[in-house]
Amino acid sequence: MKNVRILAVIVCMMAVMNVASADTIRGIGMDFVTIGNPGNAADTQVMTTDGTTGYGSVGYNYRIGKYEITNAQWNTFVSAAGVPTGNPTIAYDQSALYTGNQQPTNNVSWYEAAQFCNYLTSGDKSLGAYQLGTDGSITVDRDAAISAYGTAYVIPTEDEWYKAAYYKPNDSGYSLYANGLNAIPAVDDGWNTWGGSYSTPWDVGTGTQEQNGTFDMMGNIWEWNETLVSGYRGVRGGGYYGDAVYYVGQGYLPSTYRSWNWPYYEIDWSDVGFRIAEVPEPATLLLLGLGVVMLRRKKH
Repeated sequence: MKNVRILAVIVCMMAVMNVASADTIRGIGMDFVTIGNPGNAADTQVMTTDGTTGYGSVGYNYRIGKYEITNAQWNTFVSAAGVPTGNPTIAYDQSALYTGNQQPTNNVSWYEAAQFCNYLTSGDKSLGAYQLGTDGSITVDRDAAISAYGTAYVIPTEDEWYKAAYYKPNDSGYSLYANGLNAIPAVDDGWNTWGGSYSTPWDVGTGTQEQNGTFDMMGNIWEWNETLVSGYRGVRGGGYYGDAVYYVGQGYLPSTYRSWNWPYYEIDWSDVGFRIAEVPEPATLLLLGLGVVMLRRKKH
């Protein structure tokens, strides 16, 4: 009984703590935060863009990138795996406009982000959670990738992204902004948005840390989501030109602004990039294994 109680305490701790960690994955340094509180209810906020509601519920622990993927990380991937290619060719024909090593990589299509995630998962940009057909088709199968490789690195679903940005770490519900508040952020108050001192994406980590340990889930660059939205792919978070009060008094930065675009889109959209998620969260696997060991000991 003692071992089972210890396991229960550890599981409860992991459910409420958002833990930061740094990894090296296939030669690429990555910083993650763990998003706990699995099984949280969805938000009731109504999106100003399409009138939908019910985002942010996730039934499992996972990790999400502390920062947006940088040019340095992207270039390491390209050097190891080769330049992403495929159909439609327009999804692969642009280079980053802003090229600083620690600036978020930009002018990135959803297809390119998917190949980056595949490489982290398998070491091959064509193998992982995303199968990109020669005809431009997209197949997403996280379960198959987890079965084959144990861990899948992925573009966050809209719910995963939303929860990491807006769900309060004390499990008390959602805030309107990723800083944990409901008030419109002031210009130059730690967020790279329209009217501030920056007219380009800034280096990741420059601004203020958000409520779940992330940076720049509001402002700096827009970020792809895995979720399919009426034939498009979701985009969240706003960019360096995104006014906090532009749209119906609430702007691009709050939870209520939902956006989407063609997955091949990159040209003339220099402030779109991505951050990654990891499923399952490593401590979940560790705890499951620990639980099995403890239960076996108890039986003996």
